[in-house]
Amino acid sequence: MSIRLLDSSINFCVFLFLLLLLSYGCYAIWDSEQIYAAGDAANYQVYKPSEESELSFKDLKDQNSDVLGWISVYGTKIDYPLLQGEDNQKYISMNAQGDYSLAGSIFLDYRNAPDFTDFNTIIFGHHMEKSAMFGDLERFFEQDFFEQHKYGNLYYQDKDHGIEFFAFMEVDAFDSSIYTTPVSQAQAKQKYLDSIKNQSKYYRAIDVSIEDYLVLLSTCTENTTNGRHILVGRVTDKVFPEPKEANQQVDKKEFFQSGTFLEKLKENAIIVCLFSLLVIALFILYLNKKRKLKKDGENE
Repeated sequence: MSIRLLDSSINFCVFLFLLLLLSYGCYAIWDSEQIYAAGDAANYQVYKPSEESELSFKDLKDQNSDVLGWISVYGTKIDYPLLQGEDNQKYISMNAQGDYSLAGSIFLDYRNAPDFTDFNTIIFGHHMEKSAMFGDLERFFEQDFFEQHKYGNLYYQDKDHGIEFFAFMEVDAFDSSIYTTPVSQAQAKQKYLDSIKNQSKYYRAIDVSIEDYLVLLSTCTENTTNGRHILVGRVTDKVFPEPKEANQQVDKKEFFQSGTFLEKLKENAIIVCLFSLLVIALFILYLNKKRKLKKDGENE
């Protein structure tokens, strides 16, 4: 009798453990989805400034006075409001409305002028899966993508400006030759331009000079702890039209990108594995119970 009770207790504990494991796996995936959803650019589209009306963008600025503009990188999901705090920690874990969010915001280095009059302005954003925040910067690691996606848009002071991207770098987070800002002296500016060219993985010659205004979009890399990807562009008064056909092509391929199709497949695989373990455990318990009943019947 005691052996049978012990056996039943072990079976129950195994079943309970697998059930808890399945529940935890489901919660972990749900929690991860909430973080990605919070960083999705679609959350902010209602606030995006447009020629028809700027009331929506004004509404966002009324919610948070740190909102100063909007940045878009054509052919990607980077399409977010720009913010700037009193330090570089505030918007690491705060959204554009001023609420706590692990996805954070896209924000300027606190040392930079909010009107982009500095020679080099650094813009930070989290690297996230599913193309959230600055997650799509890693796509520029592929040379074909870098060559095909040259432009973006920067909105500030109630006006659109163009961005002409010309360099993509993979650097260390503590590289002072890149992360020093603002650079003001002419000699230092030229040295800065030389550093960008020398450290670039890909570089496009567009006759950039010390008279230009640069923006550096910076995010973390996955392969190294202090690694950073930086997309460098020149701010221009000329506004570049957004290539609609290119965007449609990206949308068609989006489901099969690593941050969408493969990520969903991986997440579903976890659920399937956990559920399969639970089913197997139930089947084993059923067989044990059936065997015991048969044995008890034979003894009678």
